[in-house]
Amino acid sequence: MKLIFSEYVKDYDSYTFSYAPYVVFQNRNKMTETYEAGFLPYTGNLELDHFLYYKARSLRVNLAKFGMGSENRRVARKFEDFDVSVNWIPLEEFNVQSADFLNFCLRYSRERFRGGEMSKARLEYVLQSPFLTHLIIFEIAGKTAGYVLSSQNKEIIHYWYSFFELEDFQDLPLGKYMMLEVIRRSKEKGLRYCYLGTCYGAHSLYKVRDFKGVEFSDGNVWSSDVKKLKAWCKNDDQKLEMDRLKQMTPPDANAYLDRIIN
Repeated sequence: MKLIFSEYVKDYDSYTFSYAPYVVFQNRNKMTETYEAGFLPYTGNLELDHFLYYKARSLRVNLAKFGMGSENRRVARKFEDFDVSVNWIPLEEFNVQSADFLNFCLRYSRERFRGGEMSKARLEYVLQSPFLTHLIIFEIAGKTAGYVLSSQNKEIIHYWYSFFELEDFQDLPLGKYMMLEVIRRSKEKGLRYCYLGTCYGAHSLYKVRDFKGVEFSDGNVWSSDVKKLKAWCKNDDQKLEMDRLKQMTPPDANAYLDRIIN
């Protein structure tokens, strides 16, 4: 991996000088390694000549540990009486310039995306990026119900962006069902991990609560400590006085360092 750093916040009081890490996209052969290191595709600047990954508190499901919980079964039962089809389409076999497809995605983003809608330019940037490998199309009774944009290889899948119908199936938990089905079917396909993006803030806790086998990247290692993750998410709106290593007691800091080093 080609790793680069960009200077960010300084805090002389705690002697902390932060640098945001990025990985330069080189080829898809590095995909598993890059996601394992806690990086996700960056699409925040459409003018860059190079594609980048950014490092974040990434969330994934360890598919070896995933099983249907009570909430998963409740969601699945809602769709038992419907004719649902799920098709994995390689990117090169799908017309991403279709006006119906683009309008479907943009309409959803206007209604549901946190922080504002996705512009058409950014959507097209995502669709033309080397990160995207497949579209997963959900149909109910022959009608398009949703799309998932995914990045995947023979080991992992990233549930990247999802867009779904907001009117015709509004009485159904369609968003939860789509994520559940991608996770469940990825396990059936023999994949190791399903990455679900970042996990910050209380609004992200549904991903933590709903699925067995959840793990998060703390920047160095992957942890299954869901109790810690929930506490971090609930307090994400509060500014940290110093980085988490400096906040630890000496015994905890030494134990953590030993875990990373050894």
